[in-house]
Amino acid sequence: MADEANRTAFMEIQGHMIETTGKLKQVQNQMRNKEGEKKRAFLTLEELRQLSDDTNTYKSIGRTRFVLEPKSALMSEQEQKLKDSEAAIAGLQTSKEYLEKQMAEVENNLRELLQQDPGLARQIMSMTVM
Repeated sequence: MADEANRTAFMEIQGHMIETTGKLKQVQNQMRNKEGEKKRAFLTLEELRQLSDDTNTYKSIGRTRFVLEPKSALMSEQEQKLKDSEAAIAGLQTSKEYLEKQMAEVENNLRELLQQDPGLARQIMSMTVM
């Protein structure tokens, strides 16, 4: 009976670990994307700052369409993108830290379960992945 309970507990922990790993990878990908957006906004701002105020600037509104925009409007838009990216990255970092703590807790639970039931550990080690 205890063997079956341990096996069920293992399956639950394994499912939780898979779910948490997936969420963590998703958050890391979102962070990577936001870092790219932040870098593009920063580089665009740096280029815009080098232009004189009377320079014609164009905003991309698709693959091959552009619209004439004042430099100040483009700069404020890029500054807003930069701020939004930084805020999103901060939120994602918090989520990442939370998920990492959850993952450590799940790993600890798994380790404890395997120490309690060495027979279960042997069974798991003898399983082959198909």
